[in-house]
Amino acid sequence: MTTLKEFLKADRFAADVGVELLEIKPGHARARMLVTVRHLNGGGVCQGGALFTLADLAFAAVANSRQKLTLSVNAQITFLRPALPGYVYADAVEVFNHHRIPFVEVRITDEREELIAVFTSSGYRKESALPVDALE
Repeated sequence: MTTLKEFLKADRFAADVGVELLEIKPGHARARMLVTVRHLNGGGVCQGGALFTLADLAFAAVANSRQKLTLSVNAQITFLRPALPGYVYADAVEVFNHHRIPFVEVRITDEREELIAVFTSSGYRKESALPVDALE
């Protein structure tokens, strides 16, 4: 039996930067990443691409939670405050569950639950089923 969580572990880039999926439910997912020295940019705060990767994997978990292959067609992130070393969390919610073009919002927060960034993305849901038996 393969789960969606196991299927998404094949995202090697997200795994290499330390993103881990904590929870996947239909229309909702939670991921986290431990910001360490390797994530910091020249200004001493977490590099934006690392936060984008965290949000993108949370998006992938939500968009594919309907067990149909769904790929992002656009994405936008707005950075609100810097992320410092420590855990950051991405909570993704499917705002609009369309059979072809779902829309997802991901809110990135730090350990103090302060909002770091907001990521939005729409996807294209294909007809092909994912090779998974369950979400987790």
